[in-house]
Amino acid sequence: MKSTSKNRRTFLKSAGVLAGTALVTPTYSFNINKSKPKLSKEVIGHGDFKYRVHKEWGNLDPAKTPINNCHEMVMDSKGRLIMVGDETKNNILIYDKSGKLLDSWGHDFPGGHGLTLSNEGGEDMLFICDPNISKVFKATVDGKILLTIDHPKTIGIYKEDDPFKPTETAIGPNGDIYVADGYGSQYIIQYNSKGEYIRHFGGKGDGDDKFDTAHGVCLDTRDKKNPTLICTSRSHNSFKRFSLDGKYLSTIFLPGAFVCRAVIDDDNIYAGVCWSRLKYLNRTNDSGFVTILDKKDKVISNPAGTAPEYRNGELQLMVQETPVFNHCHDVCIDEDKNIYVCQWNAHQTYPIKLERV
Repeated sequence: MKSTSKNRRTFLKSAGVLAGTALVTPTYSFNINKSKPKLSKEVIGHGDFKYRVHKEWGNLDPAKTPINNCHEMVMDSKGRLIMVGDETKNNILIYDKSGKLLDSWGHDFPGGHGLTLSNEGGEDMLFICDPNISKVFKATVDGKILLTIDHPKTIGIYKEDDPFKPTETAIGPNGDIYVADGYGSQYIIQYNSKGEYIRHFGGKGDGDDKFDTAHGVCLDTRDKKNPTLICTSRSHNSFKRFSLDGKYLSTIFLPGAFVCRAVIDDDNIYAGVCWSRLKYLNRTNDSGFVTILDKKDKVISNPAGTAPEYRNGELQLMVQETPVFNHCHDVCIDEDKNIYVCQWNAHQTYPIKLERV
């Protein structure tokens, strides 16, 4: 009988205790040719959410499959890991979970940034955001473009000179498309499944219902009877929760963490932290980590960051502790609860795997 991922982790932990070491079963990452095993010793994270770092998991031959920034990754219904980046020789990379490249495509997304997966009638669909060309695309997993959402000025929502630089999408239970204009005018724009405008909300500002870098938007269905949107306000170090019709509900404050989009897996929220506040509490380059929240929106682990600490119910400053990452831009979670980390501005680093232990 096949063990569950939790049972496998429990067995490994028990074996480690009996042997008097952290872990006795060797796990390996591989070099660029996937031929020479290399023991990965570094473990990061807190509580029940600890991970073994496999920095070379996604490495490919840059002469054949180059990357610039690895922006986001999703896992399709076949268990394949699909990544978007801004290298037009191969915007989309498709891996299996061993780190083997299965396919690549895409030459038309110079700013390939946001990647969202949606299942329509049993078929996987991708939504790709490109802030450089001010467009959102709906595509099949093999690259056929089915729908394009253009600059909102074409339908009278924005003025001619209002910037539109979409960074993320979320798909509602009824197929509505929510577009985060994270690098532009800071609105969340809601369209129906055909790309027809419904409403927009947010905008730049410091009010509770406003954003400062509306970098991500995510559908939260953990409460099945009351789905909501988790919207990123990155420079506010916050996620902001809205109803599906754009009404502000609450804020999850994450002091010190310039978070990217929220990723929901089971009861937890995962997110890449692009920067944290180090010297003089300023946003600091090469200071990223990963943050994980429980079903009550409480931070429970910060792989490569400082341990989460609450005082009188208030979360304290979180910063990078271990320099594993440069700028974590996105995370993807597989069925064994391993994390795949995509990075921006990380010296053309391929995705890194964090193996749950």
